[in-house]
Amino acid sequence: MALSASQLKVGDTHEEQVVEDLKRTQLVQYAGASGDYNPVHTDEVFVTKVAGYPSVFAHGMLSMGMTGKMLTNYVGDGRLTQYGVRFTRQVWPGDSLTAKATVKAIRQEEGGHIVDLDVSTVNQDGVEVVSGYASARVDP
Repeated sequence: MALSASQLKVGDTHEEQVVEDLKRTQLVQYAGASGDYNPVHTDEVFVTKVAGYPSVFAHGMLSMGMTGKMLTNYVGDGRLTQYGVRFTRQVWPGDSLTAKATVKAIRQEEGGHIVDLDVSTVNQDGVEVVSGYASARVDP
């Protein structure tokens, strides 16, 4: 069922867990899929001995992609007109992430309806790792 403007109100939220217990294998798979082979995401020796981090960590775009999946689950495929984020904290192997969209505004634009959303993804400790915004076309 498509999301409709008549059923929405400012302040409505949609929330879902986008990953439980992020695995190192997922980081390596994302590196292969994206072509981003920066060793801070996949090479434990490099990241701890050279870069000075406690462990490898997720690509920011992996966190953005997982958050985006929550958005398309909410508004539907092919409906996003804008989506942007800021990476606010690193995501580590073992993290579980929950993404939430909050309706900020419902408006008409060029004869259609648009919902504007605030977006936030937090880890298992409630620490925000992604902050952003999105807009999507919705049915009347």
